[in-house]
Amino acid sequence: MVDRQNANSSLPHNRRYFSRSNYMMLLNFSQRCHCACWAILIGICLVSGCSKKPVAAKAPPPPEVYVDQPIERTITNYEEYTGRMAAVKTVELRARVSGYLDRVQFEDGADLPKDALLFQIDDRPFLAAVSQAQSTVSQLEARLERLRRTEDRAFRLIEQKVTTTEDYEVAKYQALETKSELEAARANLDIAKLNLEFTTIRSPIDGRISRRLVDPGNLVQADITPLATIVSLDPLYAYFDADERTVLQVRRLIAEGKIRSARDQTIQVQIALADDRQFSLTGTIDFVDNQVTATTGTLRIRAVVDNPKKLLSPGMFVRVRVPIGVPHPALLIREESLASDQGERFVYVVGTDNQVEVRPVVIGKLDGKFRVIESGLKPDDRVVVTGLQRVKNGSVVTPKPYKNASDEVTGTPPIHSEILIGQPVPAPSK
Repeated sequence: MVDRQNANSSLPHNRRYFSRSNYMMLLNFSQRCHCACWAILIGICLVSGCSKKPVAAKAPPPPEVYVDQPIERTITNYEEYTGRMAAVKTVELRARVSGYLDRVQFEDGADLPKDALLFQIDDRPFLAAVSQAQSTVSQLEARLERLRRTEDRAFRLIEQKVTTTEDYEVAKYQALETKSELEAARANLDIAKLNLEFTTIRSPIDGRISRRLVDPGNLVQADITPLATIVSLDPLYAYFDADERTVLQVRRLIAEGKIRSARDQTIQVQIALADDRQFSLTGTIDFVDNQVTATTGTLRIRAVVDNPKKLLSPGMFVRVRVPIGVPHPALLIREESLASDQGERFVYVVGTDNQVEVRPVVIGKLDGKFRVIESGLKPDDRVVVTGLQRVKNGSVVTPKPYKNASDEVTGTPPIHSEILIGQPVPAPSK
């Protein structure tokens, strides 16, 4: 009995020991198999990868760019200045007689013709003054007539030897004194009539009036109280200051007989407004000052500008474009063809082998959409217009012709010479 129990009690322990050992063996065997499988797969991949030959990358085609040739054209050099418009006529309205303002006969800021009624001063005191002066004149006229008759009667009595010469002379000089008094009275009557006329204030010119500065009911003092300001609008003056170096350049050309001065011929200037990229208005120089301003080193010049549409107003800033020198041939390219690197301007030129070359250029003024090239290009060069970001020095490109640009150069006035058109481009590779 004891042996059976001992055997039975030892059986679970042996079974537990046997099962754990088998489990560990099976686990180690599974791990080994898993690692072996991964090693075989990696080996197969390496063998298959090493057995394939590398494929060469396909070279990209040359980039496409649009090119255009410089345009040959006869141009005139211009200088641009900042000018200010001014009225040809400016009148500050003041009363010529004192009195109380009765009526205002205009709307603020209105365009008015000459002789339009503007202000009315109370004229009742002046009407009374005219009546009084007229009465005085009538009295003196009657007295003069009486004295003249007395003088004539005394003269006849002298011929008849009825009276003395002294009586005649008294009558004569009394008539002369009365005549003088009558002339003074008539002058006073004229002054009274003028003062009455001055109570009505009219526009002395055609133009645009400002707001009224005095309301009805206020006292207006003669020659002191400003009432309003009126300015003429067509034409206008454009004042601008030319620098001393340009003045000397022009005067040398005049002295050499290459050009004529504004006194000897009509010189037109072109005007651009503050929001205008083109010079849409024209004017004519009519005055050049006789001395240079010492503080600024500039010479004041004035041009007359027609303003029929009332687009300009006195005080406006404008850009004035003045021709300098004589016409000469030049090459022009599109402004967007230009690139810059540290202040140096250059273009990309495509050679006969379609290879790009960086060409430094010296630029001149802007003429519409085109820039004058003073040096650095030849008429038959092919200049890259678009696609500048895709090219560099020495690269090969596929050039395509740009649309015919010569038809677009019509001699339109240039825009401001400092405005650059186009997008930034990369610097040329060294």
